[in-house]
Amino acid sequence: MLLVLAVAWLAQPPRVAGLILDRAGAALGLEITAGGVSEYSLRGTPTLVVRDLVARQPGAAWPVLRAGRVYLSLPWSTLRSRGADLTVERVELDAPRLDLGALQRWRASRPPSGEVRIPTLTGGLHVVRGEVIGAGWSVDGIAISMPSLHPDRAVAGRVAGRFRNGGTTMPFDLQVALTEVSMAASLGASGIATVVTPEWRMPMRPTFSGRLHGGDDGIGLDRFLLGASARHLSADRELAFYLGLAGPLRYLDGVFLIDPLGVALRGAGLVPRMDAAGRFEWQDGMTLNLEGTLARWPDAWPSLPAPLDASDAPLAFALDHTGPANLSGPTRLRLLRGASTFDARFHLPDVLAWSSQLDSGNPLPPLDGSFATPTLEIPGATLHGVEIEFRDAPVDD
Repeated sequence: MLLVLAVAWLAQPPRVAGLILDRAGAALGLEITAGGVSEYSLRGTPTLVVRDLVARQPGAAWPVLRAGRVYLSLPWSTLRSRGADLTVERVELDAPRLDLGALQRWRASRPPSGEVRIPTLTGGLHVVRGEVIGAGWSVDGIAISMPSLHPDRAVAGRVAGRFRNGGTTMPFDLQVALTEVSMAASLGASGIATVVTPEWRMPMRPTFSGRLHGGDDGIGLDRFLLGASARHLSADRELAFYLGLAGPLRYLDGVFLIDPLGVALRGAGLVPRMDAAGRFEWQDGMTLNLEGTLARWPDAWPSLPAPLDASDAPLAFALDHTGPANLSGPTRLRLLRGASTFDARFHLPDVLAWSSQLDSGNPLPPLDGSFATPTLEIPGATLHGVEIEFRDAPVDD
């Protein structure tokens, strides 16, 4: 009789799926449910399919994870081992939706844990139509292909998707590698990406690396290094340049942060040779603060007033920018050479549009600011204590 009842119970996929999800939820401190039709098969390699999966922290308003379909294939040896063997043949996720805020709240609620056992995925991990939700931004169309995963080996795979923030998007396709499967792993990635706004595009080939980090200050990468060759494309201009970034990358409570930040920029024409240090923050928009040197003032830029233009020596600068991802927000640039200072406020798209029509348009750039110098030599006279203010259209502070 007991055998008949057991077979009858196993013949009901929702009961099997419910038991597995309950046990997984209890181990993770999550409520995990499946609202769709569940399937399992015991022929050949046992498989389980769960639909409309929802995983949430008990009492939380938002789920940590949703998934339209989860496919799991486990060898009989894994089932017979009763947890001693964590070999899985294949895992597939269709339309998973991960909420980063809910994920971080769940991580903060978890007690300190000892060694984390990582399963072996002989047939790999495969994700389609994935989505990650951040604070005011998202990544959709995520596709992950990882041929295999072993706890004691390096792992490699492909990750693609599209970042979204307001009217700015960035589709990307990267080859990613980890030295091991742990939070102590080093990560490397290389591929293609394109920043797209209504006004311009910026295709690039980024390569970046770092060591995975997870702590009270958020998740991210230690010793983050990024190098990219890029082109800024607008209706009437193409600007090619190379960009390098370095610093600790963090994400916590909806804020991306690199502090301290190192920046190197190389190019020609309108693109200066620049080295700087500062800080980058992203929360409902971008904040960038830099201090550094320009190797020389580019000839393609508006001419500097004397005596700032009297030398080809590196020029000290400070730059502050706040605004959306399309770089349309207000920018402040301060230049210093000796006791002479130049302080300008502007919007970058306005300056780029002005420079493209310089031959036929207004010879004065759309800047708002001031210039001060102890002495100014002009034909036939020497001026002392010179202070000049100039205004174009109002620029937000």
